[in-house]
Amino acid sequence: MNILVTGANGQLGNEMQITAKGSRDRYFFTDVCEGYEHLDITDLEAIRAYVAANRIEAIVNCAAWTNVDAAEDPERFDLVEALNAKAPENLAVAMKEVGGLLVHVSTDYVFGKEPYNIPCKEDQKGTPTGVYGLTKLHGEQNIIASGCNHVIIRTAWLYSEFGKNFCKTMLNLTATKPQLNVVFDQVGTPTYALDLAKTIVAILKKPVSGIYHYSNEGVCSWYDFTKMIQEFSGQTGCDVRPCHSNEFPSPVVRPSYSVLDKTKIKQTFGVEVPYWTDSLKACIKNLMGR
Repeated sequence: MNILVTGANGQLGNEMQITAKGSRDRYFFTDVCEGYEHLDITDLEAIRAYVAANRIEAIVNCAAWTNVDAAEDPERFDLVEALNAKAPENLAVAMKEVGGLLVHVSTDYVFGKEPYNIPCKEDQKGTPTGVYGLTKLHGEQNIIASGCNHVIIRTAWLYSEFGKNFCKTMLNLTATKPQLNVVFDQVGTPTYALDLAKTIVAILKKPVSGIYHYSNEGVCSWYDFTKMIQEFSGQTGCDVRPCHSNEFPSPVVRPSYSVLDKTKIKQTFGVEVPYWTDSLKACIKNLMGR
């Protein structure tokens, strides 16, 4: 099978490149930055041409606008909507036309406005609190409306050895700061991008259309996440303290509870989901070269 991965230079895109090595399928990796074959996914005709030229049978869309705070700038709304809503629609249309499959990565930020304290299921109504979540929800809706074969995977708290993410930021801060305050009243589950990439590759072998949730197993706050980062890295000199989210003013209200229920993806595809601390330990080992 010929598989296109968009947003190849991001966290998940890089892990997809690692996971795809040795595959019998033929992967194509594109982005809009230097070092990759260029493909503008806001341009439907460019996608159609690429799909035709390379006989693409499936697309894994890892591309998105992910700067949550910057998305709140009214002058950026059209760009964020184009990347998070229109581009997925373009990819869906292109796959619909050739009978292909679109695997699209969405987010826990489609939830958040309504209070709840049990893991979110796939059929729960989307109530985003900001532009990022709203545009990602629009992307999901556009894909479904296209009628293409699709697998939409909502994930959360993504981290990896690549790019900018919470794990790498905390590794740096706990190594350089004597004291650090970290939010404890926002709860979710970290997701190692490599685990998600492996799951996507497994789904590609026998896809079943629908929306699915994937994160690592377990529950924690950002404070707990940081304490484990500190413990696994051995950087214990920093005094990490819990604080409330209102101590860090932000343009957008983040979900206070966004734990994802993974029952559906496990039952449908038979995937094993690692516990979050096990995956974090593996990632930090890779980052620290030991």
